[in-house]
Formats: sequence, C-alpha cells, structure tokens
Amino acid sequence: MRPSVLDPYFASVTSLPGIGPKLAPLFDRLVAEPGQPARILDLLLHLPRAGIDRRVGASIADAPAGQPVTLAVRVAEHRPAPPGRARAPYRVLVEDETGDVTLVFFKAQRGWMEKLLPVGETRFVSGTIELWDGRRQMVHPDRILDARGFAALPDVEPVYGQTEGLGTRVVAKAVAAALERAPALPEWQDAAWLAREGLPPFRDALAALHQPDSPLALSPEALVRSPARRRLAYDELLATQLALGLVRAQAKRPAGRAIVPDGTIVARVAAALPFRLTASQERAVAEIAGDLASGRRMLRLLQGDVGSGKTAVALMAMAIAAGAGRQSALMAPTDILARQHAARLAPMAAAAGLSVAALTGRDKGRSRSAILEGLASGTIDIVVGTHALFQDDVRFRDLGLAVVDEQHRFGVHQRLALGAKGEAVDVLVMTATPIPRTLALTYFGDMDVSVLSEKPAGRQPISTRALPLERLDEVVGAVGRAVEAGARVYWICPLVAESETIDVAAAQDRHEHLRALFGARVGLLHGKMSGRDKDAAMADFASGRTAVLVSTTVVEVGVDVPEATIMVIEHAERFGLAQLHQLRGRIGRGADASTCLLLYKAPLGETAKARIAIMRETEDGFRIADEDLKLRGEGEMLGTRQSGAPDFRLADFAADGDLIAAARDDARLVIERDPNLEGERGQALRALLYLFERDAAIRLLRAG
Repeated sequence: MRPSVLDPYFASVTSLPGIGPKLAPLFDRLVAEPGQPARILDLLLHLPRAGIDRRVGASIADAPAGQPVTLAVRVAEHRPAPPGRARAPYRVLVEDETGDVTLVFFKAQRGWMEKLLPVGETRFVSGTIELWDGRRQMVHPDRILDARGFAALPDVEPVYGQTEGLGTRVVAKAVAAALERAPALPEWQDAAWLAREGLPPFRDALAALHQPDSPLALSPEALVRSPARRRLAYDELLATQLALGLVRAQAKRPAGRAIVPDGTIVARVAAALPFRLTASQERAVAEIAGDLASGRRMLRLLQGDVGSGKTAVALMAMAIAAGAGRQSALMAPTDILARQHAARLAPMAAAAGLSVAALTGRDKGRSRSAILEGLASGTIDIVVGTHALFQDDVRFRDLGLAVVDEQHRFGVHQRLALGAKGEAVDVLVMTATPIPRTLALTYFGDMDVSVLSEKPAGRQPISTRALPLERLDEVVGAVGRAVEAGARVYWICPLVAESETIDVAAAQDRHEHLRALFGARVGLLHGKMSGRDKDAAMADFASGRTAVLVSTTVVEVGVDVPEATIMVIEHAERFGLAQLHQLRGRIGRGADASTCLLLYKAPLGETAKARIAIMRETEDGFRIADEDLKLRGEGEMLGTRQSGAPDFRLADFAADGDLIAAARDDARLVIERDPNLEGERGQALRALLYLFERDAAIRLLRAG
C-alpha cells in the first residue's frame, strides 16, 4: 500500500482551485503520462524553464531595450484608434520623472482600457521596451497592476513550458496551489550526507525551484549546480538504484544452479573459432564462467564496440552451458540478425557436436514443430531467435542460459520473460552501443558489467570523409569505379520521417537511380520487405551476386559481410552519433582498408556539424558514446521510451555523474543492512520508491 503521507501528492490536479473539466485535459496533456490523469506530483515535477524579474527596475530613461523590465509609471494620456481605423492600435502614454513610454494594444476596447489604466494613477507595468521611430514603446505588456496587485506578485515569476490553451500564468497559479497542498515528508536520505553536500529537504527543494529568488537561479548554468535541483535529482537516482538493487536481490534469491562443464565441449568450440580470442574476450569469458559456476543467478551486461567480438564470447558462454548438459537461447532484435547469428554459430558449434536452430516469427508448420520438439526433448542445444522465443508453446528441456543481443532494444520485462523459460536461468545481455559509465550505472545498475575494449587482430582503420550532397555525382562515379574493381558497397538512405512508407520510398528511389547506372549488381533492403526477400537480398550481397546494397537502417545492427569496404550514408546529418557509428561498423570487418562517406545537406546546424566532426576524428565507440550523451541526452541515446528503461525527469546525466555513483553505493548499503526496508529509513525509502514510481520493487518485497 502506498504510504498515506503521499496521498496529497497523488491527488488529481482537479482538486486544486480553478481546475475544472475544461482545464483538466490540458494539464493531462502538459504534465501527465499519455492516457493518465495529471496529479499534483506531476505538476510539482514540471519545473520552470526560466524566470522573469518583476521587481521594479530602472527608470524609463535607463530601461534597456529588448529585455523584460518592470516600471512604476503614472498614466498620462489615452490615444484611442482614430474613427474608421479599427485596425489601428490603442495607445496609452505613461511616464515617470525621467521620460515616457507608449503602451501599445491591438483590438482593445476603450472602456476596458480606461478602467485598467486610469489617467493620473500610478501603475506597475512589466514587458519589453522596443524602439519605434526613435521612441520607446511596449507592445501588450505582460503585467499591468495597481499597488495592491503588485504587492502580491512574486519578485521573480517562473515561466513554465506550455501547451495550446494553457498559458504559463495558469500553470504558475496551479503550481503555487499545489505547493500549499504538498506536505513535508519523512527524510529518506542520510542526514550526514545531506549536510555535507548542503542539500535541502525534498519539499524545500521543490519550493526553491518553483519560487526562485532571482531569474539567474533558473538559468541552465545555475540549475546544474543548484542544491535544490541536485537534491531532487539525487532522490530520483536513488529511487532507481534502490529499485534495481531490490529487483536484483529478488532475482538472485532463488538458488541458482551451478553450471560446471567437463571442459571437452568448451575446448572443441574454442578450437573451432577462426581466430584467437583477444585479452578482453578471454577476461569476459572467465567472468561469465565464474558466474555460471557460482550457484548464484548470473545477470551480466557484455558491452563491446562494433566488431569487438561479442558473439564469440556468447558462443563460449553457451558452450559452457552445453558442457553441463543445459540448453541456451540467444535472442536478437531482428529476423535478419537472428538467422545470421545461427548461420555463423552452427559450424563452430557442430565441431563440438552441438546442434543450433533458428526460430523466428517466419517459421511455420512442420519446420516450426520440429524445432519446438527439439527444444522440448533437448536435441537442440542452442536456439537463436527473435520475440518468437517468448511464445507460450516454446518449451525447453532444460534452459540454463539466456543471451539477449542488443539489450537496449528489449525491455526488462522481455528479458525476464525469456529467463522464466527455465529453472534458475542465467542471463547475459549484450550491447554494441557503448554506454557511458554514468548511463551503465543508471540503467544497468542491477548487472555486473564486462567490457570488450579491443577489436580482433587484423582489423583495418576506416577512413571517414564528409561531402556535401552537391557532390553526389562524384560519389556515384567513385562507387562505380570501386564496383568495377570488385568492391562491395552499402548505400544507406535515411529515415526521412516517422513514416516507414516515406523511408522505403527514399531507398527505392536511390535503388532505381543506381540500378539504371550499374544494372543488376544493385540490391535493395528495407523494413517493409518480406522476411524471405530480406534474406535473399542479404544472401545476394554476401555472396557477391550484388555489389551495391541500397538499404535503410535495417542493416544498422549486427549484419556482417567482411568483403564490404565502402559505406555511403546519405543525409548523414539526420542520424544520431551512435547510429552513424553503428552503420560505419558494417565495414572494416575484414583485412582490407575501408572508407565511409558521410553525405550531408548544407548548411549544417551546430549539432550535426559536431557529430560529423567526431565521426571523422575517432572510431572509439566509448568516446563517441560520451559525445553522443552530451549532444543528445540519455533518453534519445538509449531509446528509453521504447526499451522499458526508467524515465528521468530531473537527473542530468552529463552533470550528475557523481550523484549516480553515490546513489548506487547508497542503495547497495541500504539493501545489505535493511533488505526488506523495514527500519525507520527503510520505511521512508518506500515512500521515495512510490514517489518516483519505482514501486514495482515494493511488490517484489511483498512477494518475498
């Protein structure tokens, strides 16, 4: 049950004065999760993005043009629009001892204006002064108040993000009412740590951000360092780390089954590898073997840059499981990648007497039935598949290891669903998107981490160049010469819009253009093709029957054709850094020199310019990931809205790296000392988990 002290925070915004049936849907749209009603908590976490100084500033003569100012003025004269000129503005001349300024209003009614600005009276006006024909004017002032109204106005008025029909003033009024309703909460943070860091209590932090004492307090630079924002960010990060820790403790609570192979199968698979494992691959295999033998459930993240050999490590892990008589499942995000993995693993597994099968949504009828029978009887040692592996009729004789490729494309629930297909299943998740340490701690804090820091021997560096699209004809000519010399080329067309239809059309247009020049040697691959046609397109390119493969980003992950040495990315400015790096990773996989051409539409924006510059400077995926985090932010980088990873409203991953590490350490200590959150601080931490909606962890505690 949610602690009752939180009830005011979870009350509907309709409980606030002035928010009825008309405004409620607008607040839902502005601050709530899609399809959910807005709550007071949502409103309080909708922080202002700027502040306007409403304190009386300089005199009229000294007031700067182009900046918001607040002036105390005397109303001198009304100048209504002349008769017959309804579109002409209504002007009011106001003055102080130093000069005058004209207030300008369009579509104003005279009676209302004379009531708002009585001649001879003092009024306080806020707005931006502009110069027009050498005279000062203020068009539609933000505020016009008498002395009493001005006294009630905060010195700094917060400015909030808005939605159509809901202005910042209405939002500010609602937030002020919400703050009055929000009670102080039991302190869940360590008091000594708060004192050392100079961080305020939770409710005080909310009040400080919504009621700033100066506009500068809401500037991006000040907010990064603000004790109030850092307090709330730390709360959010601690809630996440605590939830991850509780999930992990629960996952490890059921006794694992030690997987200790006899060594014969592992040795045979190692001998069948076409290359020697790198030092970091050997280290990762040793870490995995230690986990499997420990008798505790394994939950390990294997990160490695493009081409670093994660699949070989996964094969060795699956060989360890097979050596102990248990089955393995490898889940890939796409049909193409699943079948490619199966085809690549099968000969090496066969050398050790292991059978490999592929199971995707395309498998029907007898072939599917045969695979299901093999999994249930245990004659299939390793199955590689897509989401089809989750289906109820997929049963294993003894699933021991689940490997999830491209972790960020699957949610936690999917990972758990695969793990539930057997008894005490160990889980290895892999990602080819190098994740900065701060994000790894935040999103994968429940996992041990192995990192592949090297590429296999013999890989050549990739030459990366950037060219404007105006030079497209030169690029096409160079591709033609390369094809005549025996090269194989990827030509990537961008995701022009959210519509797959438009995306396909772009690839098809380029395919027709290049096919007219190079004939049947040009193939086409995109997401709308049938599975069979996709396989055929990849097979033609891998065998050399086609030399140019025009594709959308469907080839971004895992596709491996070592003979491909040229990558052309059209409209490179439309891609994120991580995606550009993944695409470039499709070449440079053999022993020949490779070239990546980034074609862009000029002029480039600052962010696109920075992305392309970084791509030209480095192939280091971890450095690229750090730069991507700075340019794009965590949500877009990891695709968290699709992956099931937690959303963050307050934490800034570029600025709060120290808080992430501290939160992880704090959460670990809490779970060691009070694993069921039953002590005084533990009870307060339960409130924190509910507040930041990480309360699934509480349900795990209740389930034991």
